[in-house]
Amino acid sequence: MTKKTIAGTAIIYFAFTAVLAGTCIFSCFTGRMEISPKEVAGAMVKFPSLMVDIMSGDYHVLTDNERVLMLIRFPRILLALLVGTGLSVSGAVYQGLFRNPLVSPDILGVAAGCTFGASVGLLIPGSSFLVVRVLSFLMGLCAVGIALGMAKAVQTSRVLVLVLTGVISGSLFHSFFMIVKTVADPLGQLPAIVFWVMGSLSGASWPDALGILPVILIGYLVFHLCRYRLNVLSLGDDTARALGVSPKGLRFFLIAVSSFVIAVCVASCGQVAWVGLVIPHMVRTLLGPNHRLLIPCSALLGASFLVMADDVARAALSSELPLGVITSLIGAPVFAWLLYRNKNRGWA
Repeated sequence: MTKKTIAGTAIIYFAFTAVLAGTCIFSCFTGRMEISPKEVAGAMVKFPSLMVDIMSGDYHVLTDNERVLMLIRFPRILLALLVGTGLSVSGAVYQGLFRNPLVSPDILGVAAGCTFGASVGLLIPGSSFLVVRVLSFLMGLCAVGIALGMAKAVQTSRVLVLVLTGVISGSLFHSFFMIVKTVADPLGQLPAIVFWVMGSLSGASWPDALGILPVILIGYLVFHLCRYRLNVLSLGDDTARALGVSPKGLRFFLIAVSSFVIAVCVASCGQVAWVGLVIPHMVRTLLGPNHRLLIPCSALLGASFLVMADDVARAALSSELPLGVITSLIGAPVFAWLLYRNKNRGWA
């Protein structure tokens, strides 16, 4: 790379990182309880010692503002960062694998599987939220496994077969989900299922955020290391083979990692629509289809977007709005604008 290219890349990374930092700082002040910048800065300076107090259960040593920041806002911001990163990067990978910028992360049925698993967990009397998340995660992986298994049974390497088997798997688990909604108690269980489906970060805690942190980091590292191979794979299977890349093996490997990341994200906060579709689409419009920039910038912008959407969800009205509603209200118009802006452009 030339010095000019390196300088341009550094400027792009700095701009996206600055947006992310500004969004996180603004989020620290968003909420029903007003907290001064001095108190936020003090909590950040004392963060290690405050975390020790929290892990040891000594909540009484925290002030009211420190409790709000350390027990509610900080873990919620971290969880939004991780989920936004996981969904947006997985969406970028899926779009590169299927060579289609209109592909979303739930194309193989992972979201439908997660939704069914969570609804079953909410239907079980006395089940904890941990059980709900575990069942959601397992059913999401099961849905992807069925899609990949059917595609393998067809014994063809065409990408279209993966899309079709994903539609089959997603429709199957969606039908199971509708059955659960039918038999659920309309006064208790059904509202809980509906609210979970709409997505929310209201129950975010340090165990939730720290629990998915390794998965998101490892998943992103895999995608980052494979971003050049994604460029090759986007040129077509014949070209990829000529350049020494096994398209079938790489595609199934990245689909497995992406689906694992998506299942973890959906199991953590429910369905959050449009993030995995709109964010990579937006970055591709701004910077082009090169995955060398597309992967890291999608991670930065996706994290910023979800933090901002969560701020709107918890501050727009007197009662908290579902996160999925906010991402849909923002994502749908933005996606429509992107389609209009790129009406005379290709995506090569």
